[in-house]
Order: sequence, then C-alpha cells, then structure tokens
Amino acid sequence: MAHFIIADNQDITRLGIEFILQRNAENTIDTAFSKSEIIALLKSDPESVVIMDYTNLNFTSTDELVILKEKFSDAHFLIFSEDLSLDFIHKISSYNSFCLVLKGDNEAEIKWAIDSAVKGSHFICNEITNRLINEKKNELASTATQLTKSEIVILKEIATGKTTKEIAAEKCLSFHTVNTHRKNIFRKLDVNNVHEAIRVAIRSGLVDIAEYYI
Repeated sequence: MAHFIIADNQDITRLGIEFILQRNAENTIDTAFSKSEIIALLKSDPESVVIMDYTNLNFTSTDELVILKEKFSDAHFLIFSEDLSLDFIHKISSYNSFCLVLKGDNEAEIKWAIDSAVKGSHFICNEITNRLINEKKNELASTATQLTKSEIVILKEIATGKTTKEIAAEKCLSFHTVNTHRKNIFRKLDVNNVHEAIRVAIRSGLVDIAEYYI
C-alpha cells in the first residue's frame, strides 16, 4: 500500500495516472494543483509518493524542487512531464533522489517508474537515458575534432598497442616527435593514460571497437 499525490494540471494525465494506481485497491490517492497544495498533503503524510509535472506547476526553479525533497526526505518524487531540458535533467539526476519519466513513454515503463518511486529507487526512462548518451557522444566527438590529422594517425597506432618507439620506426618519425603528439593527444582529450585515450577514441568514433581492443 502507498499514498500517492498526483500533482498535474492536465486532466487527461491525472486521470490516466489515477487509472494505473487504482489497479491496486490498497493505494490511496490525493491530487494537488500547486506547490502549496503538495506541501500541505506532505505534511499530512510525509512518506507519500509525489507524481508531478514540474513544468506546469508553480515552481520557479529546480532549486525549489530540491529544497522540497530535502524538507520531506521520506517522500519519493517522480517527475512526469511532456519534456525536460537537459539542464534540468543534469541538475536533478545528480541528486539520485528523483525518478524521471516522460508522458510519451509506454505504460510498462511508466509503471516501472512508479514502482521505483514507491521503493525509493532512482529511475530514468530510456528516452532520457538515450539523450544523455547522445549528448556525451557529441561532446566526445567535439573534443576529438581538436586533434590534428597526424595526432589521429598516432592515436590509432597507439590503439593497436604499439609503443612510441615502434610508431616512430614505422612512420619514419623521431621518438621526440611521436612523444610530443602523444602528449598533445592526452592534453586535448583530457586523459591521463593510453587506456583512457582509447576509450574516448572509441566512443567518439575515431577508433573502431571491432578492430581495436583495450
């Protein structure tokens, strides 16, 4: 049994969530249409599960949402919205105290998110997870484009496991030149060793994981 607070100003969404929750006859449900109403209900039951559309309520910033969670630490929050900005996702995800799901997700994933919220577990839906992954890939690709053609060639050689001396011999370059390229690669990719450099290269597409092994 769980007590839910549905905070959403869209009737169709609120009714849909109520329909899912009412399948368990032991669940109790209240509705809220503003931050003050959420607070009033949480004061009555501090261990409630709050399912809210942050974007259509009267919150002025992400900080207010975090403060609310800190004030009612025993409550569990599921953010359920049409869309969420990456900036919001980054800020909220860093707390590991919220479940994030989109209204366009299928029923199975929405129910999974609700179950996670009831258990107090962290949950991020597949759509948001994919956005974060793609954002990271784009960041890595952008970083990788800072490498010169010569540095990319050297990085690919490093990925095969060749030493600086071996690369210098094969490319008819001095040891000093290859070593300088190696240092520049590490600096531009913001890594500290060969393994980290190869991981970035694979994730950014510079190195094919089917050909190279870390």
